[in-house]
Amino acid sequence: MIVDPDDKFFERADAHIHLSNEQLKEIEHGRVSASMMFALARFNAWVNASGFQSAEQMEAKKSEAIEYFTNEYRKMLEENLNDYIVNFNQYMGRNNENSSPSLKLVE
Repeated sequence: MIVDPDDKFFERADAHIHLSNEQLKEIEHGRVSASMMFALARFNAWVNASGFQSAEQMEAKKSEAIEYFTNEYRKMLEENLNDYIVNFNQYMGRNNENSSPSLKLVE
């Protein structure tokens, strides 16, 4: 669960989702997901680096940073997977479990 998000938290997250949804018009899900994960990893490496004065300091805390970011991602992924399980038919545009998904992209 996201603890104490600021008032623009979901707006920023939705902006990334909208960009990914636009990219889905040109390429498959897996490639969009891989690009988004790479961008997230690259950005978080920068966020982490910005808290240090030297590469040596950063390297000394590298394991802690990896643990922090992977734990936070795991919690958010688990929360969102559970949400999709509970709301599967609604989010996937299905009337029942045997129907085909619609083309509607839902965030």
